[in-house]
Amino acid sequence: MSGRRQRTDSAFYRAVAMRSSCRFCLRCWPVFLGVLIFCATIVPAMSQPSRQRLILKDGTYQVITKYEVKGDRVRFYSAERDEWEEIPSNLIDWPATAKWNHDHQPGADAEAEAESGGASNPNDPGLSEAAKLDAEERAERDAEAARIPVVAAGLRLPDETGVWALDTYQGRPELVHVLQANGDLNRATEHSIVRANMVSSAGAKEAVRIEGASASVQFHVNDPVFYVSLDAPPLATTEDSTHGAVTVDTHGASSAMQDKNSHSSPDSRYVILRVTSNRNLRTILSREIALLAQPGHSEDVIETDKQVLPGRRWMKITPKEQLLIGEYALVEILSPREVNLDVWAFGVNPRARENKDARTPIGGE
Repeated sequence: MSGRRQRTDSAFYRAVAMRSSCRFCLRCWPVFLGVLIFCATIVPAMSQPSRQRLILKDGTYQVITKYEVKGDRVRFYSAERDEWEEIPSNLIDWPATAKWNHDHQPGADAEAEAESGGASNPNDPGLSEAAKLDAEERAERDAEAARIPVVAAGLRLPDETGVWALDTYQGRPELVHVLQANGDLNRATEHSIVRANMVSSAGAKEAVRIEGASASVQFHVNDPVFYVSLDAPPLATTEDSTHGAVTVDTHGASSAMQDKNSHSSPDSRYVILRVTSNRNLRTILSREIALLAQPGHSEDVIETDKQVLPGRRWMKITPKEQLLIGEYALVEILSPREVNLDVWAFGVNPRARENKDARTPIGGE
């Protein structure tokens, strides 16, 4: 009796196990099938390099993810434009293409170093064409970074000359173009110089007069950062429009000393000077200019820190103190005895409107 019951129990457990197994398979089969499809899709993609290059005989190249040869044409998928394109196969430098893709596959650097017994010699005359292309590409990126450096998230300096300032309007950073006091928008150079001696006995004499009670540029923060371009201006043109110009009276500064073909120098020192504003006129007195040469100058003079950015195309000017609400001028000190009377006028007013033509951030940087 016990033997019969034992055989019956064994058959019962086998039936339950088979039933449970079948129920498990029916439930999991869609998931299992999905995993199989995913693996079949992802494994070939993982086995192919994420980015390759088709190097052309003229020295340029296409960044691709895959390609196929069809007769005398090469069909490739562009990693930059995300679409299929074609090119004649006779335009491709196949040895350089094969070498670059071999040298840049995962682990290629370690393998090459192991084969050479150490680090490669940069002066090796057998330097590959691919390495030269990489060096050129890096040089281009460095040159672009020097021309248009990033000053805030998504915001770069323009590939132009002149003085620009970083402001913040309603929580968003903006770049504002600050013109010199003469206001001539059609100058051949963005940086003109009107030289004057800083040592003057005419203390009450107005060294600079700027029309208007306030500057057209108004910052909404008390610590604006200025960027001065250091590249030489283009050649001066014969046409010079004075439409809408703002008058600057230098009061005795020799016209022979007014060098309109000069440009900013990294040797210059910059200070911020609070100007006197009366109705429709802003003025800077000669005695205030003379005080710039003295260590114990007026409290209306704010010293700045300067930093020449990599590439030596831009110089960053930062005030050492926070600015109060009012009208100011960025003044260039050319030497211990000379100052540029063609100043950059601006104001500080948190309630002012947004500056005209201000450059705003671009997403994705």
